[in-house]
Amino acid sequence: MFRPSENRKELFLRACRYQPVERVPVWIMRQAGRYLPEYQAVRARHSFLEICKTPELAAEVSLQPLRALGVDAVIVFSDILIVAEAMGMPLDVPDSGPVLSNPVRDLTAVRGLREFDPEHKTKFVGDAIRNICRETGPEIPVIGFAAAPWTLACYMIEGQTRGDVSRAKQMLREQPEVVRELLDRIARATSGYLQSQIDAGATAIQLFDTWAGELSESGYESFELPATQKVMDSIRPSNVPRILYAKGSAALLELMARSGADVLSVDWRTDLSEAREKLGRRVALQGNVDPSILLSDKAAIREAARQAVEQTGGLGHILNLGHGILPNTPVENAKAFVEAGQTAPLPARAQMGRAD
Repeated sequence: MFRPSENRKELFLRACRYQPVERVPVWIMRQAGRYLPEYQAVRARHSFLEICKTPELAAEVSLQPLRALGVDAVIVFSDILIVAEAMGMPLDVPDSGPVLSNPVRDLTAVRGLREFDPEHKTKFVGDAIRNICRETGPEIPVIGFAAAPWTLACYMIEGQTRGDVSRAKQMLREQPEVVRELLDRIARATSGYLQSQIDAGATAIQLFDTWAGELSESGYESFELPATQKVMDSIRPSNVPRILYAKGSAALLELMARSGADVLSVDWRTDLSEAREKLGRRVALQGNVDPSILLSDKAAIREAARQAVEQTGGLGHILNLGHGILPNTPVENAKAFVEAGQTAPLPARAQMGRAD
């Protein structure tokens, strides 16, 4: 059961650092969003980008899952394409999905992208984090985030995606040096952007690599991994946990473990026990319940949460979904998932104060 008196920031940090815990921390990707009536009420009055760019609104919707579900972490409400916009690509987010104008298709376009000062161009994100931190106090972790370089490159090349990044993959094959330079520029911009979130008070950061699974192992190692390492290395001195989420990443786990991430967040296609066996204690794990299970009955939800915790032994594990929560998820089911994770029994070796 949700216990508001406990220090959830300390719990979250211990899980990220593979230290003993009293229980697993739980949060949900896309936890602030359309399945919540509170969010729908705000969205009825404001556009998506208006919410993202108004710190008071962004903070308000970021905090809604904390109040409604009792999650153990707050992730700032924003969008992964904010960096692309700050680099000079006009962004629109209609109900049909985000659109970036003037997609990047050649070296001239890549070199026309601008560097930006996040304390000026994207200050609204840092201000939202500061507002969240003032509201939650020192005992709730706040997560900042950005797109991983390859995923942002896909959107910048495609202009929009509806599950198809074939043009980006074609460009990778036919113009590899153009893509490499694009990834490098994105990595530099993302590094400063994340550092500004850390400076604003973020407890941890997460990179979302939605399209990592579209790459072969050699493609990931040659292109995405160096760019991701550059981002992770740039924020290492801040000593905040670095989480890397990659969809469709089962074949890439060992390469992802070389990224510099402290936590690998994996989708529901990855067996957590196999991931733990493969990776050992090099990194903590996050995930990975199938979001569609939250459309089932509460008994199935509780069992899925229990199994996920059992597969990792609860040590070095942050319970989450394997992708974002579905918009038609009943709120009571999301709450049942959070409570199931927070009450899941741990083996003695995972518990606070016990030897591993």
